[in-house]
Amino acid sequence: MPAIEDIQRYLTGVWHMMTGRPDGIRLRDLSADGFWNSFFAIAVALPALLVGWAGVANELGAEPDVFGHPASILLRIALVDIGTWLLPLALLGAVAPLAGVADRFVHYVVASNWASALLIWLMLPAALLRLFAPSLQGVAEMLSLALFAVSMALTWRLTNAALGKGPWVATAVFAGMFIASLIILFVLQGALGLSPPDQLPTG
Repeated sequence: MPAIEDIQRYLTGVWHMMTGRPDGIRLRDLSADGFWNSFFAIAVALPALLVGWAGVANELGAEPDVFGHPASILLRIALVDIGTWLLPLALLGAVAPLAGVADRFVHYVVASNWASALLIWLMLPAALLRLFAPSLQGVAEMLSLALFAVSMALTWRLTNAALGKGPWVATAVFAGMFIASLIILFVLQGALGLSPPDQLPTG
């Protein structure tokens, strides 16, 4: 487990990368330990993730005949989110040699993991509104959309900085990872019984 000081340095590094400050690249640990330690970012993001999971579980729990018990919903939401975090990285690792980014795979994974933790905390205000002020659902959705747009722009900049192969390669990897994440999200939601009611079998 990384020390608190190291975690702060990694988060600062990816923030600098996302905001165009070149010194951010030097604040990462690209060793073998640094690669595996970057997955500790999931634990760093966990409190913010739990808020989001609880909000969704409360909403889906209003239809127990469709989605099941709230505790079961929470567990399945967690599996979906963690799978959507990890599986696209595994896919990228498999195709990285074909895509010409194998030499930057570790750079990308380390940066992406810590950036994901940071961006999940960025989305926390919308998740808090969804959980504690359900009457402001419309406001929460608008805020989520705005924060999502900001996070996408920051993620593209991070991808470009991490790969260091120019904007076209960064855009291709960014788009590929986004599409892979959506596919994995929908597949896992369907497999775990979390698809919206209008997508569930009716027979």
